[in-house]
Order: sequence, then structure tokens, then C-alpha cells
Amino acid sequence: MDTRRAWWIWGIAVFAYLAAITQRTSFGVAGLAATERFNASAAALSAFTVVQLLVYAGLQVPVGLLVDRFGSRILIAGGAVLMCLGQTQLAFAATVPEGLVGRLPVGAGVAMTFVSVMRLLPTWFRPLRIPVLTQLTGMLGMLGQVISAVPFAALLHLHGWTSAFLAAAALSVLGAVLAGVVLRDVPPGVERPVPPTLRQTGQSLSGAWKQPGTRLGLWSHFTVQFAGNVFVLAWGYPFLASAQGLDPATASALVTLFVVVALVCGPFVGTFVSRHPMRRSSMVLLITAATAAAWLAVILYPGRAPLWLLVLLVVVLAVGGPGSVIAFDFARTFNPVSRVGTATGIVNVGGFVSALLVMFGIGLILDALKAAGFSGGGLYDLHSFKLALCLQFVFLAGGAAALLVTRRQVRAQLADQGVIVRPLWKAVLHRTRTGGTERSFRPARRAQDAGEPGAQD
Repeated sequence: MDTRRAWWIWGIAVFAYLAAITQRTSFGVAGLAATERFNASAAALSAFTVVQLLVYAGLQVPVGLLVDRFGSRILIAGGAVLMCLGQTQLAFAATVPEGLVGRLPVGAGVAMTFVSVMRLLPTWFRPLRIPVLTQLTGMLGMLGQVISAVPFAALLHLHGWTSAFLAAAALSVLGAVLAGVVLRDVPPGVERPVPPTLRQTGQSLSGAWKQPGTRLGLWSHFTVQFAGNVFVLAWGYPFLASAQGLDPATASALVTLFVVVALVCGPFVGTFVSRHPMRRSSMVLLITAATAAAWLAVILYPGRAPLWLLVLLVVVLAVGGPGSVIAFDFARTFNPVSRVGTATGIVNVGGFVSALLVMFGIGLILDALKAAGFSGGGLYDLHSFKLALCLQFVFLAGGAAALLVTRRQVRAQLADQGVIVRPLWKAVLHRTRTGGTERSFRPARRAQDAGEPGAQD
């Protein structure tokens, strides 16, 4: 493990994920152009992203089962081909239905990529490296947002819709070729596991879901991940450029800032998870509270928010990116390697279900406010946007409540294994008095459903 070839494998997998993120986020940058091209309402515009995410979320569990059965190489290459076909269809689409058809294979292709990349890590790298590599994978993949926000947006402005989306499709062609030629599912000399039978596949799905650590990951992802996705994939650019009155260059710069902050924070979050594995859920709750506070400040600010406050909002939302990746560490440490793909798929459903519900809900609210005559300044009126964005608080509060309930179940399971996780304030007080640190633990094999040492909350 950790050989030079392992790093090459990881690098190609990350590139494939970067290309997938480019395809996923390209429509968010093209939102205003899509409104003109398709003469679309806010609800119709949000439907493009909702359809893509609906396919993505719906395929997470099937993809997790498939990657455990057939391996990452086939699914990553196949996903790249699907994304290329979808972006090509969208490039020539002239109506909303034609455009929606193009987003379907894009959602399927992205769904096949991330879970497959995560599945490679425990096969090629030592366990101690995986938390940081998981963060780096997610954050380097987010560079696809920079490609969408800068070169793709510039190409869209200079050469038009068709050329921009065909160029994006070409990136997935390269990803498919590299994945097919370079990627391997297991290191040389390691025998590939026998694919599970249909019955074993069902048992894997059932076992992953029954494990409370998997559900803790699901609710962590549900709560932390959607706010950033809603901002980057759908409503962030219209909110900044139209409601807040920023020029396109400044709006694109803020989207780019989102990615830069996420990249910088990712390794720190990964290091925190490695050093304080029993406080992962506390980090998730802290990020949730910060997200709610940042949006509340922007929404309650009278009139348009100053640039510094919008920058603060983007920074907080960006931290939610690496924060949501903590959810996959729950899936990895509470499940055996043979069902990591399945558990990761279950966890990954959470954030995208909440994201698509919030995205579509915001679009419906904006249309309803316009129909009621509330939007005096147009569809993307500032006051209408502020009201619509309040929908996020419902999901932040509900997700946090579900996370707390599930965390109690996880800690009860750990207590049965002889590990007591003290409340955070007691742990901080103890460390302040003694100068010590909380110990991690290695559950006994007989009590360990995870199959891997270190299943902590």
C-alpha cells in the first residue's frame, strides 16, 4: 500500500471526479443564460438541477452495490461516458424537455463516480491516511467548480451555449480514457474479491443500513452538504448577480472563493478527524450552526448585503464542503471494506436529497411570490429571494435533530463495547484540568460490526 502506483491511481481517480464536478456545476453558472435560451421560469430552471440530483440520489445505493460487485474502474469509465453524452445533448437542446433529457445521464454519471473513487482508497492506502485523502479527494474534485466558474463561464459568454457545453463534454472523454487505461481495482498481487451473490448483496445493504454509524453519516451529510450545493449548483449565482446586484466578474470570483476555501479547509478537517475521531459529529453540528448564522445575517441585513458579509457567507458555506465529507468517514469506520461502497452510497443520498428538495422549493416559492405580485423587481427580486432562502432553516434544524437522535444510538452501541463518549463540555473541562487528550479505541473484533479498528463517533 501507499506505493507510487497507488498515488497514480488516486490521481487519475481524482481527475475523473474533478471532471464529474465540472459537469455537475456547469449548469449553475449557466442559469441566467438558460433562462433566456429556454424562456424558463424559476421552477423550470430549478428543475434542471433537481432532475440531475434526483437521478444522482436515486442511484447512490444501486451504485454502491454495483461498485462492491464490479469494481471502481468499470463504473468510473462508464460514468464519464454517460456525462459526455448528457452534456452533448444539452449543448444542442432548444427546449426545456430536451435540456432535461441531457441532465439525466449527467446525474447518473456523477453518481457512478464519487462512490467508486471512495471505494479505491481502503484498497490502495493504509487506514491512517484515508481521512485526509478522503478530504483531499473531495476538495480537489471541487476544482471542477473553478473550471465551471471561470473558463466555462468565459467560453459561454464569448462563444455561446453549444460551444461551452461541448467543451465540458470533452473533459469527460479524457476522464473515460484515463480511467479505462490506468485505473485498477486492487494492487498487483492482491486477489480481487469474489463478487457477492444477489443474496449477499441484499445482506450487505441490510447490514449497512442497520449499522447506526451509517445512519449517522447519512444525517450528517443531509444536514451539512445541501447549503453549499444549493448555492453553487442553482441559486448562488442568480442571488449574487441579480438580487445582490454584483457584477458577473465579482459573482464568479465569489464562486471561485468557495472552492479555494474548501480546498484550504479540507486537510485541516481531515487532520481533525484523524486526531479527534470521537468528536466528528460535534464538528458537523458546529458547521451546521455556523451555516444557519451566516444565512440569518445575510437575510436579516436591511437591503443588499455588503460585500464583506457575502464573502463571510461564502466562506462558511465552503467549510460545509469538507464538513460533509466527515459523513463518509462514518461509513468507512463503521462498516467492513466489503460493504464500504454500499454504506457510502447510503450516506451520499442524504445531502443530495435535501439539496434537491431545497432547490426546487426555492424555485416554487420564487414563482409563487411573483404570481402574487410580491416580486416588484422581477423574478429574482431581493426580498423574494430572502423569503425563499428561509426554507433552508427548516432543513438545517430538522437534520440537526435527526443527527442528535442517531448519535445517541451510536454512543449507546459504543457503550456496549465498553467505550463511553463523554459530552464535549466534560471532555474539554477534563483536558483543561489534566492537559491530557481523549483516547481513541479499537473495539474488540467480537463486538465490532465495522470490521475495521477505530469506529468512533
